[in-house]
Amino acid sequence: MVYSAGAMVLEADHPHRILYRSPEPLLAPVTKLELEGAVNGVVFPTGIDRRDDLGDPDRFDIYYGMADDRIGVARLTVPETL
Repeated sequence: MVYSAGAMVLEADHPHRILYRSPEPLLAPVTKLELEGAVNGVVFPTGIDRRDDLGDPDRFDIYYGMADDRIGVARLTVPETL
């Protein structure tokens, strides 16, 4: 079984209010290392790093758990308009 959830945008002053929830997950298990491990078919974000140090403030590195067995990193570049 594969578990994944869509991303949410919360209201800044009232974070209990959901402004948007994506219909598709931003992070989902696909590779063998994500699908097979201590807990099969699970990925979950553990940290995010905005890469200002590289002169690229629109780039984010997302560190995530893979199948509860290892850590991966994904790159996200935020477009000018969402």
